Amino acid sequence: MSQIPAQMTTPPIVEHPRITVVGTGYLGATHAVCMALLGYDVVGLDVDQAKIDQLAAGVLPIFEPDLEEKMQEALASGRLRFSTDVALAAAHGDVHFICVGTPQSKGSDAADLSYVDAAVTSLARELSRKCLIVGKSTVPIGTARRLTALVRSTAPAGDLVELAWNPEFLREGYAIKDTLEPDRLVFGAESDWARAQLAACYASIIAAGTPVVSTDLSTAELVKVAANSFLATKISYINAMAEVCEATGADVSHLALALSYDSRIGGRFLKPGLGFGGGCLPKDIRAFAHRAETLGVGQAVSFLRHVDAINQRRRQRTVDLVCELVGGQLSGARIAALGAAFKPNSDDVRDAPALDVARMLHEAGAVVTVYDPAAMANARRRYPDLSYAQSLDEAVMGAQVVVLLTEWDEFRKADPLRLGELVQTRFIVDGRHALDANRYQAAGWDYRALGRPVRAGSVTVIEFETAERTAQLGAR
Repeated sequence: MSQIPAQMTTPPIVEHPRITVVGTGYLGATHAVCMALLGYDVVGLDVDQAKIDQLAAGVLPIFEPDLEEKMQEALASGRLRFSTDVALAAAHGDVHFICVGTPQSKGSDAADLSYVDAAVTSLARELSRKCLIVGKSTVPIGTARRLTALVRSTAPAGDLVELAWNPEFLREGYAIKDTLEPDRLVFGAESDWARAQLAACYASIIAAGTPVVSTDLSTAELVKVAANSFLATKISYINAMAEVCEATGADVSHLALALSYDSRIGGRFLKPGLGFGGGCLPKDIRAFAHRAETLGVGQAVSFLRHVDAINQRRRQRTVDLVCELVGGQLSGARIAALGAAFKPNSDDVRDAPALDVARMLHEAGAVVTVYDPAAMANARRRYPDLSYAQSLDEAVMGAQVVVLLTEWDEFRKADPLRLGELVQTRFIVDGRHALDANRYQAAGWDYRALGRPVRAGSVTVIEFETAERTAQLGAR
């Protein structure tokens, strides 16, 4: 029997791969913890020694519901550890997930890929055996192919190192669920071996019925930015309708509800208000538009510039509503700003509409007091000149206008009668369409919201009984 040449043999699949997660920020920390919870031996790698020391001690430097407790559980199991040693991580991992940030470049809409390049380069220099590098960071199309060439020219193992792309779809506040119970997995790979190795990393998730889209590198890179662009467009669409409602006296909340019953449209993300923010949607749509322009197809996604502009206008319009309530003069007006994070269940203030509105009010001369259940420390670091309260009651005490900027449950569930006893005047701007207008108006508040008439009330849905429905009910 003749031997098969070495170069023609199929590389073996590691059925239970050892995993390295490069970058331990929001995405990386979540991925490392969840992979360990699934039973894999995981090393989380970062260049920040202080962060690594915190994580190794079981302290999560970000706010994400239940993640710190799950991390402590994973550390106690012995399946999770953290390090700054690149050589250790390279020797450990059969699969290396790249989870570093791709922020917007200074002075440009382009994505800053310096962290991705640095992470991949430093890792590749230490790779001396067959393994797989998997990008999870959100990157412009073409990055994976460029990095493939970089890895093969840098790694001692050369072509034995393969690269794949597996985009993340995490929602802050739901990161654990979105990792362990995703609505889909996307594998961008150039070989059956790479696809099989990725499948081995997610074996139990796939076994639970999660669909897997197996595709090429470029498509895998495109999925995340395409999804974010679609969501951003849907949000800005209903906010564009809010602008029309403001000019005509229509009610955007009623409009959104009516549209949501159309199965072709649906109600998710059709929520009017202050708009989107955070570390993903704003910078991702800008980077996507920028990359499309460099590819010569900028006109195809030029609408994203309008999506971004609509989103930004909602912030100024919120400030305008507050200004109207204090008689057109913000200087010296006492404003309670409820919320600083870009969304509830998060401490993320990156491109946060809430904190941006507070800043704009402050710069217009208002005396602004900010309160957020989780994002106070990050908000203080971003805007130390603002005033900050330690509680909801302290924030609204003596306020002329209360403005809801992040829809935390604490704010949704607050008693308008009790709050009314603390403020100077009962003026409220609901920047998130999260409050019950009828309750506030019944408690004597002047309630305002973007895209709603001055005397906005709750919408009523009436289900009329039909002969068919009556028969269905009688059969139960």
